[in-house]
Amino acid sequence: MWSSKCASRVLGLVLVSSFATNLAADGKLTAPLGSCAAYGGLQGDGDTAGMAFIPAGTFTMGSDRHRPEERHTHIVRVEGFWIDRHEVTNAQFARFVAATGYVTSAERGGDPKVHPNLPKELLVPGSLAFIMPTDVKRGGKLTQWFHYIANASWRHPEGPGSSILGRENHPVVHVAHEDALAYARWLGRNLPTEAQWEFAARGGREGEDDWSSAFDPEGKPIANTWQGIFPVINTAEDGYAGTAPVGCFRPNDYGLYDMIGNVWEWTSDWYRSGHAPHPAVEPQGPSLTEIRLAPGQLPSKVIKGGSFLCATNYCARYRPAARQPQEVDLGGSHIGFRTVRAP
Repeated sequence: MWSSKCASRVLGLVLVSSFATNLAADGKLTAPLGSCAAYGGLQGDGDTAGMAFIPAGTFTMGSDRHRPEERHTHIVRVEGFWIDRHEVTNAQFARFVAATGYVTSAERGGDPKVHPNLPKELLVPGSLAFIMPTDVKRGGKLTQWFHYIANASWRHPEGPGSSILGRENHPVVHVAHEDALAYARWLGRNLPTEAQWEFAARGGREGEDDWSSAFDPEGKPIANTWQGIFPVINTAEDGYAGTAPVGCFRPNDYGLYDMIGNVWEWTSDWYRSGHAPHPAVEPQGPSLTEIRLAPGQLPSKVIKGGSFLCATNYCARYRPAARQPQEVDLGGSHIGFRTVRAP
């Protein structure tokens, strides 16, 4: 589950969600059907089915131009690896669950022995989801739009009564870090390190990030993010107000889809703010002993890429170097993953 520190941020408990995955405010479908919508969400059975090979290389990781947690830039060497061309889909995750009987963290609920300070309503099975507020109070607290939804899970993204029927090719969400790792290991894979993820997301580009990789030079969306004023106005100019089917937006130069936008993606690195400035070869991130935690706080992993909730006035982390912490036992309606495999 999540720490008492996180709970204090998100104590607005609701049990139902009115948020629709690809519907505008008037209830109409906002994206035309295309090849991405027709894709069934499965990629075959080979060891590297649905993956692209990223050749070894050296790049400048991080950014000194934007947020403090992205500093400092440093030279990193990454060996070649395979990575999923798109986020793991509901259909792919369902196949894993059918084969193994796996039960996700959201479906199990929290352990009061691990979280003795959490209210009982935050220990029931469920997960974190976005609900568009009707009135935003001054101060912009997260509790106005992120809520813990009882019985929300990858099967029921908006809680009881919702399902993934018709969304088989959307990225699976409401998966905690351990759930993503269990899926990856089932396939003999792993979760990408932050360095691998960032190297792949850059698509062979070098140099500092621009302000956004979600818009073209004319300002038109080229990734699934939030257009408008978060959290109350989403014009859905990109065609989607929530998650999009994987592969709807143009791939980067490595042939990878949705490295920017759609859903945040788990990495294997423990999170600490900032990077060490010295060069590194195949960095694995800091060890747990290097992470400073407040009493009752759980460690976090790095998530990358931004999501459909990132807007210019909120989040805005839709660049390869951007990063954010996420507590390991808390998923959400805007967090997914992809896997990597050694050659």
